[in-house]
Amino acid sequence: MSTTEQVGKTKEETQETPTKSAPIEVEAAPPKRVPIEGVKEEPKPAAEPKVEEGASEKNTSLEQEKKEQRRRRSASAEVEMTETQQQMRKEQKKKQKAEKKQQKIQKRNNKKPRLRIFPIWLRLIIVVALCVAALGVGLMFGYGGLGDGEPRDALEWETWQHIIDIVYKER
Repeated sequence: MSTTEQVGKTKEETQETPTKSAPIEVEAAPPKRVPIEGVKEEPKPAAEPKVEEGASEKNTSLEQEKKEQRRRRSASAEVEMTETQQQMRKEQKKKQKAEKKQQKIQKRNNKKPRLRIFPIWLRLIIVVALCVAALGVGLMFGYGGLGDGEPRDALEWETWQHIIDIVYKER
């Protein structure tokens, strides 16, 4: 709202509100003017407000009451605006959540089903087979490479029976 509109509204309010004492004529301050380049303006003399001396105390109390009423109105308007803004924000959040859900559903529907090259059961069999192979290779290396025996003898049952007999006979 421009300053000229504000001044016009304040003039209308002062003219419409009835007062108990003599009417007060108050001129609002002129709106601020923005200087334009190349144009010279002459300053205008400021007009002094006309106020009666006898009713000045009553007028000041009335003015204070009016200010208080305006303040109350503006406070209630702010509360109403904040409530409406909060409601609008809640509605916007609900819309955003609904949109996100729709997007997730669309992504799920558009997503191709995953085809596994190796099924889980095949992976488990391969892992177990690799563990057994690693154990066999380790036994052969330890018995034949680090020890004095033949690497193939590490996989024979007689070799392990001999090791078990040695362990239990000493006790």
